[in-house]
Amino acid sequence: QVQLVESGGGLVQPGGSLRLSCAASGSIVRINAMGWYRQAPGKERELVARITSGGSTNYADSVKGRFTISSDNAKKTIYLQMNTLKPEDTAVYYCNADIKTSPFQQWGMDYWGRGTLITVSS
Repeated sequence: QVQLVESGGGLVQPGGSLRLSCAASGSIVRINAMGWYRQAPGKERELVARITSGGSTNYADSVKGRFTISSDNAKKTIYLQMNTLKPEDTAVYYCNADIKTSPFQQWGMDYWGRGTLITVSS
């Protein structure tokens, strides 16, 4: 029905930059919001950044000033520009979307990507 495909994960040195992409496809009537979550080893999944269809954004305190989320509504794609990366940013990053797949739905439902691993190490 709906698929979220992440790309851009990999190994980067501390202080470096990386950009993640997440493209949504399938039976989509409306994307209410999309965002990025991450889960580090031994920790719970946490919100990294989120953007609504209207362009409103929200960031975790730990990434404010370093990460920027953006969207291309025509491409149904979001991006996460990650700068000044730190070892503590190491985690599996998951794309999330709140999507309506039918005009008859009262509201959207949550969808998740498979995740992409970001490793920040020298």
